[in-house]
Amino acid sequence: MKSSDDPSVIPAVTVVVEGRSICQRISLEKHGNYRSLAKALRQMFIDSGDIESCCSSSQDFDLSNALPGHLIAYQDMENDLLLVGDLNWKDFVKVAKRIRILPVKPTSRKGKMENI
Repeated sequence: MKSSDDPSVIPAVTVVVEGRSICQRISLEKHGNYRSLAKALRQMFIDSGDIESCCSSSQDFDLSNALPGHLIAYQDMENDLLLVGDLNWKDFVKVAKRIRILPVKPTSRKGKMENI
């Protein structure tokens, strides 16, 4: 339960999908955990048709499968780019100022030693 006598108001953060010119905003305070955030991001981008889905819409979502083919990262107050989920939820809500949705690029193993 959120305390109403807490003087600090946490502003909504900007959600940016790399390669798109339009951003969304989301209030992290309205979500109690990462699963709720993952569901909201999926509704914001997959269900609206901004990102194509390859998965069933009835499955349970977390940060790893909410946006297929994308990583969910965030920028903190020092502009460091970190993976969402690295901090506990309460600390994440305090330090996140922007959420960035980054497409996963396929990696090539060419040129790497095979017998490592």
